[in-house]
Amino acid sequence: LLASSAASDVYKRQVMSELKNLALGSVDEKSALFESVADKIWDNPELSLKEFGAAKLYCDTLRAEGFEVEENICGIKTAFSGKFGSGKPVIGILGEFDALSGLSQTAGAEEYAPIVSGGSGHGCGHNLLGAGSLAAAVAVKKYLELSGKSGTVIYFGCPGEEGGAGKAYMAREGAWYALDAALTWHPSDVNQNVTGTNNSCIQVLYKFHGKAAHAAGDPYNGRSALDAVELMNVGVQFLREHMTEDCRIHYAITDAGGVSPNVVQAESAVLYMVRANKVADSVKLQARVDDIAKGAALMTGTSYDRVFIDGTAELLPNYTLEKLMHGCFEEVGVPKCTAEELEYAAALKATYPPERNVPGIGAKFDAGIAKQVKALSENMTKPVYDFLMPQYSGEGFRPGSTDVGDVSWQTPTAQIEVAAWPAGVPGHSWQVVACGKSSMAHKAMLCAGKVIASAAIELLEQPELLEKAKSEFKERSASGYVCPIEPDAVPIAL
Repeated sequence: LLASSAASDVYKRQVMSELKNLALGSVDEKSALFESVADKIWDNPELSLKEFGAAKLYCDTLRAEGFEVEENICGIKTAFSGKFGSGKPVIGILGEFDALSGLSQTAGAEEYAPIVSGGSGHGCGHNLLGAGSLAAAVAVKKYLELSGKSGTVIYFGCPGEEGGAGKAYMAREGAWYALDAALTWHPSDVNQNVTGTNNSCIQVLYKFHGKAAHAAGDPYNGRSALDAVELMNVGVQFLREHMTEDCRIHYAITDAGGVSPNVVQAESAVLYMVRANKVADSVKLQARVDDIAKGAALMTGTSYDRVFIDGTAELLPNYTLEKLMHGCFEEVGVPKCTAEELEYAAALKATYPPERNVPGIGAKFDAGIAKQVKALSENMTKPVYDFLMPQYSGEGFRPGSTDVGDVSWQTPTAQIEVAAWPAGVPGHSWQVVACGKSSMAHKAMLCAGKVIASAAIELLEQPELLEKAKSEFKERSASGYVCPIEPDAVPIAL
């Protein structure tokens, strides 16, 4: 009986492997579709929370692929979902599609060549991110159809990652609690699983209102809103001495009140971003910045409107899912570049300063991994990092922010990065935009789709693995989720 049971298990695993290969093969079979989606979104870059064209394209594509689509989810006009299957487990796959302002760039160019001066562009590769995640969802759907397994896959269209924190607003509504796990990816210059933690952040706009007056004739009748902004900024400078080392505060004056120095500025505005490692600490630090705004208004005899913009929590790593994703990455393999692609990558690499630090998350925190990566990258001289980073999981801190963090507080979450760009390319740059429609970028997108789909299929087939991920999540999230999105806040497109 034991021998018979073991043989049965081997047979089931073989069948699963064959079905999995067929499912992953659908990514290649439908590659033209996914590339078309990515390129259309690159061609029509839309800023955060204004991605109406992209949202329609995805919803239409999901319906055509047999998904049940729900639009305007969580009260966000460009947020949507596409669901297939029934029952447990429920696996969410996250997609993004917003662009960045000021990054218009000609595809395939080797020098800065904006299509529209001051126009927008996909400087973070979200045209690829959303399409790669779509490829993963379609492959998982294929597996559910072939296997007849119980399970649900949901593609989430998540707007406003670059400014708007769509996933955090969705977290405020509890959207991610219904999932058993969430998987995603991001284009990068390296191939690796993402681990560790990062900064949380909160953005608030302060719009000061004063009284205009002739600056020479009767300045005593004026109340300068610009003075209020400047005094607020000075107050925050003094605050910097009295906050912990992990905290950061940035600001931008979005309205300086005009261009006439002989008029007391009646209106002025400043946008603040407050960061700390723990979201609970960001909330506390934000309250101190609010007090400084009150003080600035009192000192200048002005009033102000406080407009909450967005906020994100820090990432919670999940080693179980990270190890799974890395194993699937090993099976799928990293994208391979042609001689022509390497030549283009080398030409772009010559346009920015060389890297000074060994690439990859693991290299930052593990000297042994850093030594391995240095050798694999040929002392960081390769035009493309065409290898998989050594598997690494840890709690190390990195300073950026992402709304994937809010998802990770409500369900076990994992993500990978796939090399779609030349080695060491600066993020949010014209070089990234130039690569956005390249064959190298398309390969990375399809690779990501396969890795995510492979991991999702393993979670469908290995309930014990999913339970291990959930157990780890429960332990890491025991302190409870502090949502950075205020109760009455609404998503605002800046």
